[in-house]
Amino acid sequence: MIAAALAAAGCVTYRPQPIHPAASAARFEARRLDDAGLRRFVEQASGRPVAAWPPAAIDFEQLTLAALYFSPALDVARAQLGAAEAAEVTAGARRNPALAFTPEWVGNPDRGVRPWVLSLVLDVPLRTAGRRAIQIAQARHFSEAARLRLGDEAWRVRSALRAGLVELWRAEAAAELLRREDGAARERLELVEARLAAGEVGEPEVELARRNRERVALTLGLAQQQRAAALVRVAGAIGVSTEALADQKIDFGFLDGLPAAGELGSQRVRSEALLNRPDVLAALADYAAAESALQLEVARQYPNVDLGPGYTYDKGSRQWALGVALPLPLLNRNQGPIAEAEAHRREAAARFLAMQAAAIGAAEQAFAEYRTAVDTVAVARGLLASADATLAAAERRFAAGESDRLRVLDAEVGRDGDALALLEARAGAQAALGRVEDAMRRPLAPAAPLPAESEAGPRPAGEDRP
Repeated sequence: MIAAALAAAGCVTYRPQPIHPAASAARFEARRLDDAGLRRFVEQASGRPVAAWPPAAIDFEQLTLAALYFSPALDVARAQLGAAEAAEVTAGARRNPALAFTPEWVGNPDRGVRPWVLSLVLDVPLRTAGRRAIQIAQARHFSEAARLRLGDEAWRVRSALRAGLVELWRAEAAAELLRREDGAARERLELVEARLAAGEVGEPEVELARRNRERVALTLGLAQQQRAAALVRVAGAIGVSTEALADQKIDFGFLDGLPAAGELGSQRVRSEALLNRPDVLAALADYAAAESALQLEVARQYPNVDLGPGYTYDKGSRQWALGVALPLPLLNRNQGPIAEAEAHRREAAARFLAMQAAAIGAAEQAFAEYRTAVDTVAVARGLLASADATLAAAERRFAAGESDRLRVLDAEVGRDGDALALLEARAGAQAALGRVEDAMRRPLAPAAPLPAESEAGPRPAGEDRP
């Protein structure tokens, strides 16, 4: 009874944590960048107090920290890491002994003999061949893989955020350029209509100006739609609703420059980055776990031993016994599980090699795309410089009375078109730069830290930050 009481005192009590979809949806909608917990997280990550949060213009590093704080994908990865770490405790647990107590009462005892037979047997299991150490090693490999996948998921969150910000920047800048081009196209249409009224041009020229103005207006509408879609994408990457970003100004300063292709690192640096990718290292940890699984199956060829010391009180006589029980490996020597474990190890090795090869291929393709994109930006800059020169010449001729306003407007429209082409080239280069970073799993410019496990810590099931 005392042993049972002590065992019960150490038991964990079950506490239900139901999930209510309506409540969790309401908490998601209530998320804002001025969340006090997010501010503490930003201060902890940066190592310095924040004067005002959120800032008037929030930058990429701060948005990345917000994504690491709010992202539901990271919550899943944290939970998986917690389960893997709990499995380490399971692997290291020793099997409990079993106590059997069997009282018997004899209905027809001999005269003078007590009618009781009392048996007390203790079953002590002993694991052999280092099984426990192998299981602990296997669990640690799984924990390491889960920890690395958490870091890789953090990178994926950053990557999705960066891609969304590039698209949002492109759409906003395109809309600004198109609004300016729309103003020039409108003014040009008015001038052509006035010339039509004066009999200086024909209807076809007016129709052409009208269609050009409608094309610009349509393109502007599409750019505004793309901005709305990009804002949704950014909000989704952070883990907040679109309304939480509606009035927030974003600092796109991280997109101002493009590193030269030669500045992205030598072949040695690239190789080191590829060897240290968390997803590749996680596959390597999976292979180590498969090795441990094979070791465990080999160890299971050797039987465990159960010691059974016992005491029996048999109608007045006291008897002590020591039992030993072990299975006899006569019909099989665990050949099937060993063969399965060997096959799983080969599969894990193949997965690692395939992932490593894919990472190398993705890096080479990303670098090639980035070099081409940088060259395209250089060509677009040259075209814009030429258009600027053409516009300046048209303005000088107009100021000198050698040309009319229509020629200046034509030059402005052409210049705006080249500016839009440069914007598209820069956005493409930034997207290619993001793919290079993804291939190397390393930021190529100062960015938010990507901890393996967020300092915010895992959240219990059914809970959410406001």
